[in-house]
Amino acid sequence: MYNAIQKFIASLDTTAISEDRKKALNVFVSFLTEKLQKREPINLNFICTHNSRRSHFSQIWAQTISEFLGIKSIKSYSGGTEATAVYPSVLKAFQSVGFAVGQLSENENPVSFLKFAEDTLPILCFSKLYDHPFNPKKNFVAVMTCSQANEACPFVPGAEARISFTFEDPKISDGTPQELEKYQEKSKEIATDLLYVFSKAKELSNY
Repeated sequence: MYNAIQKFIASLDTTAISEDRKKALNVFVSFLTEKLQKREPINLNFICTHNSRRSHFSQIWAQTISEFLGIKSIKSYSGGTEATAVYPSVLKAFQSVGFAVGQLSENENPVSFLKFAEDTLPILCFSKLYDHPFNPKKNFVAVMTCSQANEACPFVPGAEARISFTFEDPKISDGTPQELEKYQEKSKEIATDLLYVFSKAKELSNY
């Protein structure tokens, strides 16, 4: 893993997470702990409305942090209740902490890639529906990253479980001088929560 990303993850302070937030996150912890104890594969499909911001932050950090912690059984995906495009400031936020970022296609919904290490396959980024062929069809966890998607999808076909992992949308900063800073803050917030969830599950499961 690139040194800058390792340093960034190591700098995240999970003790700063509020007790109320930890209670919400512990539902996620409990599910992962049981799966890790059984040594079962874990497919996480992070879902929000547009698959443009929060779900991509979550997918990419989940894959990166699971690798950082040596949890090999986790695979991460993302999707939306509709497809739009990955918002550029999401990619810029990842680039700012050391990810290698590139573009594979240019259109209304471009395909980009990110790498957190030289010796790993790139993570492909493009906006898609949660049931897109790129994503698993069964035996996955539907992780809802926004309340709108949570309400719009009362039932996610093929999901073995459904977990709420919601965040405020950084979209409110779009077009302001603070845009990139706000996206970096959201990226850090999501990474911190995932580090807490994965670390706790690893500890409790003796993985």
